[in-house]
Amino acid sequence: MTLSVGDTAPGFNCKNQAGEEISLSALQGKKVILYFYPKDSTPGCTVQACNLRDNFDTLTTGGYVVLGVSSCSEKRHNNFIEKNNLPFDLLLDPEQQLQNLYGVWQLKKTFGKEYMGTVRTTFVIDEQGLIVQIINKVKTKEHWQQIGQ
Repeated sequence: MTLSVGDTAPGFNCKNQAGEEISLSALQGKKVILYFYPKDSTPGCTVQACNLRDNFDTLTTGGYVVLGVSSCSEKRHNNFIEKNNLPFDLLLDPEQQLQNLYGVWQLKKTFGKEYMGTVRTTFVIDEQGLIVQIINKVKTKEHWQQIGQ
């Protein structure tokens, strides 16, 4: 299923890095930045997370909740958060259920080798649960500037 701007964002219920349940329905009334990234502590993912961290106050003042999603473990998420002082939750998706729901778990190709992986994508969801923006070509160093454009 391919999601488009104007679609209702698929609901989810996932654990964060602290083992707490996070659901989209509980966030109704808030704007949500749901960003999918391949792997904690890799160069591009670290730059992207730190860009959101460095602009977190601006985003929260704008009424946004920031949630990152990858296939990494709770331990990796906690290490990534601690090492980079990330002020937002990272959701656990080890079996790619949420990534499949949003269509970002796809066949990728690197150096001629094909494999399944996370395609770096951000969904901006409004207070009513509608997708208002999909960022497919994420610029890791300027990611927060892409939000709301």
